[in-house]
Amino acid sequence: MKNIIFIFGTRPEIIKLAPVILEMKKYPQDYNVIICNTEQQKELSNQTLAYFGLKADINLDCMRENQSLSSVQARILTSLDKVFCENEIDATIVQGDTMTVLCGALTSFYHKIPVFHVEAGLRSYDIYEPFPEEVMRQMTSRVAQLHFAPTEVNRRALLKEDISADKIHVVGNTVIDALFCLSDEVIEQSKKFFEEKNIPIDDKLVLITAHRRENHGERIDKIIEAIKYLAKKYSDHTFVIPVHPNPNVKNKIHERLGHFSNIHLLTPLDYPYLVYLMKHAKLILTDSGGIQEEAPSFACPTLVMRYETERKEGIEAGVSKLVGADYDKILEESEKILSSTKDNTRLKAQNPYGDGTSSRKIENIIRKFFS
Repeated sequence: MKNIIFIFGTRPEIIKLAPVILEMKKYPQDYNVIICNTEQQKELSNQTLAYFGLKADINLDCMRENQSLSSVQARILTSLDKVFCENEIDATIVQGDTMTVLCGALTSFYHKIPVFHVEAGLRSYDIYEPFPEEVMRQMTSRVAQLHFAPTEVNRRALLKEDISADKIHVVGNTVIDALFCLSDEVIEQSKKFFEEKNIPIDDKLVLITAHRRENHGERIDKIIEAIKYLAKKYSDHTFVIPVHPNPNVKNKIHERLGHFSNIHLLTPLDYPYLVYLMKHAKLILTDSGGIQEEAPSFACPTLVMRYETERKEGIEAGVSKLVGADYDKILEESEKILSSTKDNTRLKAQNPYGDGTSSRKIENIIRKFFS
């Protein structure tokens, strides 16, 4: 039996790792799964774990208010080092590009334990877009033994960095697997949730998320101004914004958008509720990485409020479009969609990120690695 530790700390990481955890738990005779949550996003991560019927074996409580990147890195590294000293571990699985991912990979490397990187090979090639995630993802690639690349584009990016081809496996993105975990009962619960909040879910729904570090400051100001204009002009549309708890974002959004009757400001949503909104939205405005991958499964047009994206497949397939924090561009592209009917704006292209079988592929590759 192999002791496999999954290290994560944010909601997107859990959404994308949960299907892999559940797949490996099908084989208790082969794997002892250890779930470690750094709690980089404490409430969000634990909330999402519960949705998948999972609970962390180890919680590290590593976040402090207004801490610097250096201090959170030091705290996570120190906490993880203790975990590795106290547990016998055969492999570490991390996902994506967060501080938790980098620290998990580094700690595992320091203990000479193989690292398996889920969602490997995404690149923007701008070290400040997304910041600091682009560099964290690249650094994780330097120590990983297995690279689970979502697409062929990601595989080629890793090959360019002189990573051995036999370590790279194109498996699709596990976020699509997670979408298939939604039961009919959960969908019905989501419907009731929005009914109780008197939020109309119809063909004039706009979903907005904004939280990335590089969009703090002046950029979030421009994004808010664009939302204000759209909410006024399209007063018959419903705008739903799950507001990120970071005070740099939360305070400004509540102060400047809280008085609009057709804008609903919500606390961060449980995963199925967010998926329910994506499924019914006419338009999505986001700076999220995961939503760029999920929205095409629902044929929903997505405007990406970033100047660079490491998920270029969606741009190339025409399922998403970069608008940055550019006030004029956000308005121009949004109005093209909002001025038309929902049926006329549905995407025709297939989701380029996967078919829902990624977790099974990953388990098979890990099994071969150990044999």
